[in-house]
Amino acid sequence: MPTQIFVNLPVKSLSRSVEFFTALGFSFDPHFTDENATCMIISENSFVMLLVEPFFQTFTPKAICDADKSTEVLLCLSRNSRADVDDMVAKVLEIGGTTPSPSKDYGFMYQHGFQDLDGHLWELIYMTPTEDKQKTG
Repeated sequence: MPTQIFVNLPVKSLSRSVEFFTALGFSFDPHFTDENATCMIISENSFVMLLVEPFFQTFTPKAICDADKSTEVLLCLSRNSRADVDDMVAKVLEIGGTTPSPSKDYGFMYQHGFQDLDGHLWELIYMTPTEDKQKTG
C-alpha cells in the first residue's frame, strides 16, 4: 500500500470551509465527516482533514496558530496546466479567498497561490513536462 498523507488544518467554521472547497471542485469522504471534522480528498493518497478549532486542539498541547498573522504551513498542489492554476485562483477570489502575492513564472514552473477563509496558504504549481532521458553507461 502506498503511503498516504493526511494534513490536519484547524478551521473556524466547518460548513463554511466545506462550501469554499466544494466550490473549488474538491469532494469529501462521508466516512470521516461529522460536526467536528471532514476529510477533503486531494487525490487517491492525499487528504486534508478540516477540523473545527476546539476539536483540533484536542490533538496538540500547543496553541493553534493564527494563520492570518503567521504561516504554519504552505500547502502546494500541482495542476495540469497554467490555465488550471489561473482558473482556480480566479475561483478563489470569487468565493472570498485572497491571493497574497502575484503569480510567478520560473520558466520550468508556473506558480500562484491563495489564502483560504481561515488564512491557510495554498500554492498551486504547473511544472512543464520534461522528457525522460535514458542513461547511457
